[in-house]
Amino acid sequence: LPVGTAYAVWTGIGTVGTALLGIWLLGEPATAIRLACIALIVCGIMGLKFAA
Repeated sequence: LPVGTAYAVWTGIGTVGTALLGIWLLGEPATAIRLACIALIVCGIMGLKFAA
């Protein structure tokens, strides 16, 4: 993977992981819009991986 793509992928993974751990461990609200945004980030990560 190019460095820019790899950086974006790992940043997205860290962001999604942090958000999910906040929901799971810290009891943060898991609203529909929040989960939808997390799903969009995951779709973006997959798109970058397939395009590279």
